[in-house]
Amino acid sequence: MDKNTSAARAETLRALHHGQDVLLLPNAWDVLTARVFEQQGFPAVATTSGGIAWALGYGDGEQTPLAEVLAAVGRITRVVKVPVTVDFEGGYGASAQAVGESVRAIIQAGAAGINLEDSLPGHGPLRPVDEAAARIRAARQAADQAGVPIVINARVDAWMHAKDNPQAPLEDAIARGRAYLAAGADCLYPIGLLDVPVISAFTTALNAPVNVMAVAATPPLAELKAAGVKRLSTATALTALALGSVRNAVRTIRDTGTFDALRSDFNYIDAQSLFTTTAG
Repeated sequence: MDKNTSAARAETLRALHHGQDVLLLPNAWDVLTARVFEQQGFPAVATTSGGIAWALGYGDGEQTPLAEVLAAVGRITRVVKVPVTVDFEGGYGASAQAVGESVRAIIQAGAAGINLEDSLPGHGPLRPVDEAAARIRAARQAADQAGVPIVINARVDAWMHAKDNPQAPLEDAIARGRAYLAAGADCLYPIGLLDVPVISAFTTALNAPVNVMAVAATPPLAELKAAGVKRLSTATALTALALGSVRNAVRTIRDTGTFDALRSDFNYIDAQSLFTTTAG
């Protein structure tokens, strides 16, 4: 993707974090799902690392080779016109310098934004805060050098490592959030945090856009907005929903020999139209 288009999409994505409404980001795992989301009027699309990994035949947790991730993202950004923010896991690099190199590559693939998590790959332990911040700083420097002001969504994994008390990680998460913002992050993602009073405390302390994960147990959007949330993404939830629907359908066919489970309000023509209308 050319630099001007990439930069324009990144600026659009950045502005969406500062509007009156919460930015709703469904997470796509291929071009087809990204086009469905775009067609439904979402102003930007996210990717899910888990969904992309599974679709390509790998486990989540940076097990997918970077070249395959870049190719998958490039296919999405080639087709959709809205900004695409990429779940880039830990940044695909053992060092901060290597993260910077990988970020340059994902920008070239058309990413308008990235997630960077502060756990080791595969939901490992939290990185030391200074190390995690250095990786964000390298990503920001890479974006600056590329001339594409991508939105860096820094994932704060404190709650993923908390067992029982949702209040316990708050102090550490706030300290991490401040360090990540100082390093060049634009948005913070306290994944696993669903307690509205704690969300409010987090957003108040950091005064920056905050991303919350949408799952069945996530509080209503109005409550999240009142708590200061500016962005909501679905992570792997839509991938799991789609796979669950397919699994239930094929089980029904196998067990009953009937095909009513194949009824859908989405058909071949609907899928074909997602691409014929964007031809050229």
